[in-house]
Amino acid sequence: MGIDEKLLVIRKNDFLSKLTQEEYDSLNVIHNYVLADKNNYIYFDPQSLNRLYFIKEGYVKLGYIDDAGNDIVKDILKQGDVFGQFTLEPENKYGEYALAYKTDVALCTFTITDFKELLQRRPDMSIEYAKKVGNQLRRLEYRLMNLLQKDVRSRLLYFFWTLFEHHAHKAGETNLTIANYFTHIDIARLTGISRQTTTTLINQFEDEKLIHFDKRQIIINDIQLLKKELNVG
Repeated sequence: MGIDEKLLVIRKNDFLSKLTQEEYDSLNVIHNYVLADKNNYIYFDPQSLNRLYFIKEGYVKLGYIDDAGNDIVKDILKQGDVFGQFTLEPENKYGEYALAYKTDVALCTFTITDFKELLQRRPDMSIEYAKKVGNQLRRLEYRLMNLLQKDVRSRLLYFFWTLFEHHAHKAGETNLTIANYFTHIDIARLTGISRQTTTTLINQFEDEKLIHFDKRQIIINDIQLLKKELNVG
């Protein structure tokens, strides 16, 4: 991929699109552009990396291997999300991995030092960055509350509701279609529900015309009905 093509990917409509050409040059953005092949690790155990990653294309699975050797999925991120040391402070992420998931992934990556210097020069971007990180942390907090407080049906419906909130949608939309980057196993791990129960409930939601789920796409057929059942919005 040539420099012009890389810049086109980097400047897609999200946080980094706000950079001026001078800021791109000072950050040496082109040299911080990374391609990761499908199913390859972006990192495995990043405790000494001290870096920040912006997803420009594709999906990234974050997880870790527990003491029993189980693969624990923490999150599955999409274009526009940020990961790594996103609090901009040294963190012990011992054991965490980031994997290019489903497709090849295009990323921009910066050292924490370089990124902090950029935010000092651009306070407006500091606010935007705080919002971005806050939204991701809020999503994780809601997921934890969901695991602790809701029955399995509500947990799974709430998972689909968070997809609605996490993807661009127009006010007043009655349904939503997104590309599907989850397997039943992914959803089971993210919601704390068994694989078999997850499949049974998804089939039930299909019968109720709430959700359509296949390998290519997820469709929330009736957003208002979903909101009513969950008592949200």
